[in-house]
Amino acid sequence: MTINKDVCLATENGSDLDNAVALFHSLSDGTRLAIVRRLAGGEARVADLVGELGLAQSTVSAHVACLRDCGLVTGRPAGRQVFYSLSHPELLDLLASAETLLAATGSAVALCPNYGADAGSGVTA
Repeated sequence: MTINKDVCLATENGSDLDNAVALFHSLSDGTRLAIVRRLAGGEARVADLVGELGLAQSTVSAHVACLRDCGLVTGRPAGRQVFYSLSHPELLDLLASAETLLAATGSAVALCPNYGADAGSGVTA
């Protein structure tokens, strides 16, 4: 997706925007984001992720498969095991930028009525 910094407009090509939406959607689930953050520290097997995240093997496998299908994670077979790692180091830059933005906004996104911590709970500010 091409962004013009002067006027902050996306390109006319809708597929660029669709691709960006798909990328951010793939990272919008807390479990997938936790897996990506863990893999930022090095490769891991599903069994490692299950132990570290405290989730069911089927849950972790499904989320790893989603990330793999999106091209964000790759698997390296080693015998009967598969070691997963991030496919693109640029993903680390994206995560770092997100952390910078969260710090700059004082994590105000947590107050968002649609996506914040209390979203859907009926709590209003």
